[in-house]
Amino acid sequence: MSDHLDSTFSALADPTRRAILARLALGETSVKELSEPFAISAPSITKHLKVLERAGLISRGREAQWRPCRLEAAPLREVAEWVERYRRNWEYSLNKLDQYLAELEARMETKSEAKPQTKSKTRNDKKEMKKDAHKKQQ
Repeated sequence: MSDHLDSTFSALADPTRRAILARLALGETSVKELSEPFAISAPSITKHLKVLERAGLISRGREAQWRPCRLEAAPLREVAEWVERYRRNWEYSLNKLDQYLAELEARMETKSEAKPQTKSKTRNDKKEMKKDAHKKQQ
């Protein structure tokens, strides 16, 4: 499976090849139609198609004068399965991080509730005490 993944990822590394695959996802088409949106030569398009074909991402046929290209999904399924294994792992790790951060936040809230009064409250308390003392003296 590793060799298949290597060739698939290598083929997907090029933006022109990814664009070709995106076009083929809409349905089969000819090499000529595939090359139209690109400002590159026909031999360059042919090279890209050969890379995609070696990776098993496309197949090319021949119907009289028409040479259709088709998307082959199997290698992309392998990539999706490979990524899915890692996605579950990342999701598990991120969930653990969320739990840890929630615990830290709860601890911080508990500590802030247990802190003594702030200076401004203490000053207000002192002012009130002075007023009470002054009233008692009168």
